[in-house]
Amino acid sequence: MGYRYRRGRRRSYWDSFPRYEKTERRPARDGIKARSRRGDIGETWWSRQFITVLESFQMGARLSRGRSYARTGQVMDLEVQPGNVSSKVQGSRAAPYRVEIGVQTLSDSDWGRVEQAMAGQAIFLAKLLAGEMPRDIDEAFTACKLSLFPGSTHDLTTRCSCPDWANPCKHIAATYYILAEKFDEDPFLIFAWRGRTRDELTRRLRTLRGTMAGPEQQAAREQEAEPPEEAAPLSSCLERFWQAGPDLSELRTCPQAAEIPDAVLRQLGPPPVEIKGVDLFVELARMYQAMTDGAARRALGESDGGDGE
Repeated sequence: MGYRYRRGRRRSYWDSFPRYEKTERRPARDGIKARSRRGDIGETWWSRQFITVLESFQMGARLSRGRSYARTGQVMDLEVQPGNVSSKVQGSRAAPYRVEIGVQTLSDSDWGRVEQAMAGQAIFLAKLLAGEMPRDIDEAFTACKLSLFPGSTHDLTTRCSCPDWANPCKHIAATYYILAEKFDEDPFLIFAWRGRTRDELTRRLRTLRGTMAGPEQQAAREQEAEPPEEAAPLSSCLERFWQAGPDLSELRTCPQAAEIPDAVLRQLGPPPVEIKGVDLFVELARMYQAMTDGAARRALGESDGGDGE
């Protein structure tokens, strides 16, 4: 909701001041609607950390109006580029407002140090390739005296073409919320915003992992270099061929469910398909979650609950 100046006839001292007429926001067509319909926006820990920065701005009512704008699809489009996020947000005027959110990108030397720190742990690359952000990713940046996520308003520059004097305005806040949900879908967008694309980052990490020669890698290479033991002929072990042996009894597993079961779906994007009036993307996401929950229950030896999913 915005305000439009209206001047009346000069009848008194107070009539000489501008009057305000409330104007309703125009409905947007084909806008980007936030998936969250109520409560908090942001499903993963990394998008919630980004929202924490937004909430630290102390925007008051503009924050709730921005959330409302995000949920009604007022954000028309959103583009993430190195150092900048741009969007168009439909407000009370006919033409959408132009929003830009800038952040300082990391230099090549800074990225080189961070990638070296990340390559020291194989879990980083494995998690990223699975569409998840490693929970201790910020430790790699902190070790290099850097940060992946903006820490305060001082790390961001925001602009909006609306007449609102406040910055951030509700249009910028709406863009933040949609951006957070895009981070949910693809954590690589955070790296792209700071100056590293998905292909550049994964290629560098693979290269560094291949050239590292730490104790574990060296031991693995030495083991691979040893000649394999000659296997016993099959005819001499037919009686025990199907026996598991004592080694499997000592095997211990630590199952851990993926933080985003439908990460692959989100990266591919929702298909324009409905089955009996039900969005295929929503139905597949529900199935992925049900399969993840069922696998976790079985791994922990719990009952499936008889829900039939």
